[in-house]
Parts: sequence; structure tokens; C-alpha cells
Amino acid sequence: MTPTLYAHPFASYCWKPLIALYENDTPFTFHAVDLSNAAAAAELGRLWPFKKFPVLLDGDKSVIESSIIVEYLDLHHPGPLRMVPLDAAAALDVRFADRFFDNYVQAPMQAIVANAMRGEKHDADVVARARASLDTAYAWLEHRMAGRAWAAGDSFSLADCSAAPALFYADWVHAIGDAFSNVRAYRDRLNARPSVARTIDEARPYRHYFPLGAPDRD
Repeated sequence: MTPTLYAHPFASYCWKPLIALYENDTPFTFHAVDLSNAAAAAELGRLWPFKKFPVLLDGDKSVIESSIIVEYLDLHHPGPLRMVPLDAAAALDVRFADRFFDNYVQAPMQAIVANAMRGEKHDADVVARARASLDTAYAWLEHRMAGRAWAAGDSFSLADCSAAPALFYADWVHAIGDAFSNVRAYRDRLNARPSVARTIDEARPYRHYFPLGAPDRD
């Protein structure tokens, strides 16, 4: 039985397991979630009562949270490319990079997006703090990526599955400036990776939902 991924093609955290699945050509069923549909929301709630996605359903087991889904696939549906190395020290660096992209790139990016959805309750201070956080993250990543092709080690990993959506959308809301040439080059490499390019293409029909207006690029 192939696993089923409950997700949405435009949701950034859903990209992480999608990229991992495409990297290893892992057979799976994609179940698009529309939370505005009561039946779809109820179905997701039976798998995870918080009604958040992605959720991987493998048999009767629900696997929650994007990073855990990728590690679960390594264990139970392995492919030629391991997403988390077997070596403990190397695995720790991959997991650290994964947390960096989620906490220090995705989180401020999503704060800016969420603020744009507040309408008249727009909070300029929230946006200013988020933009400052992204600048700090870009500066830190600029040094880390000097001489590197991928975020952790010599091969594509969970860290890059996390980086791809984080940097893709972060650059939309707070552009990665010319001072961060290593970060821009890394983002370009990610976007060109076949598994990431496929994920980007599958999300194109939903760009009109982006509250800040999707830029005419990428």
C-alpha cells in the first residue's frame, strides 16, 4: 500500500515532504486538502485533530509534521538518497539546518504574510521585526553557504527540502539582496533541482492566493 500525503500544493510546509518524495521517486497518493470544505476539514481532523497539514497516512498510521514525515520516509519508504545521514554527527547538522530554515526563515516570512491578511489591523512593528529577522538569517546563511552547494554536507538532504520553500517564499516577501550572493545562488540551485522545480510548477495555479501578490518571476 502506498502512503497518502494530505497537503496543499501552495503551502510552504507541504513542499518539504513533497520534495523528498519526488527526490526518491517514492510512490504515493496526493490528497489535496481544502479546509473551506467542511467534509475535507472533518476528514483531516480525524487524522490530526488540529486540522493542520501536511499529514502522511501510511496504512492506519498518521505521521505528523513535515520534518518527521521526511524522516519517516527514510525509515519506512527509503530511496536511493537518504534525507538524513546515518552518521550521527552529520545527521545533527542536517536537523539543525532544517530547524534554522523553519524557525528563522519560514517563521518571519509567514509573520509578514499573516500580517498582510489582517487588513486594517496591519501591524507595522510586526513586519519590521520580521524583516530584520530575515536580514539576520540571510547574513548568517551567506557565510554558511560560502563554498557549499547544499545546506548540510555534500549531498541534498532534509535541510535542502526545508530550505527550498523557505527561501522561495521569503524572497517574495523580503528580497534576498545583492549583498547575499551566496544565498541567492543557493536559492537558484534549489529552484533548478528537478524535485523542487516540479513542486514549484504544481503550485503555480494557486499563486493568485498569495496575499502580497506573487511576483512575476520564479
